[in-house]
Amino acid sequence: MTDARPAGVILDTMVVSWLFDDRPNPLADRYRFLIGTQPALLAFQTVMELRFGALRAKWGELRRRRLELRIAELTIVQPDADMITACAELRRRCDEIGHALGNKLHDGDRWVAAAADTPPHSPCLS
Repeated sequence: MTDARPAGVILDTMVVSWLFDDRPNPLADRYRFLIGTQPALLAFQTVMELRFGALRAKWGELRRRRLELRIAELTIVQPDADMITACAELRRRCDEIGHALGNKLHDGDRWVAAAADTPPHSPCLS
């Protein structure tokens, strides 16, 4: 992986949804504690999933604008050649050992893992 990738914590869609929601949520509070002062990052895949969820739920313009403002506060990790290779390698290795991340159903999860620069530490790659 390149060193150009920003340092921080990649948040998956469920976690960032909890953090964006202003309603009380003990799980969101727990994640805030775990994240601490580290920068929160979003994989491009997570941004797509957030926008898809808003469209599927038929959110109004104001609510979608608020979502975009929250997204804009965070760094979005975009795919590069290293991330694409890491994602492909993660799928190959997980497929080899029969891990669920090898299934096409988990394409999005693999992209988030690759964005987090975690594939070398994944159980599929060890």
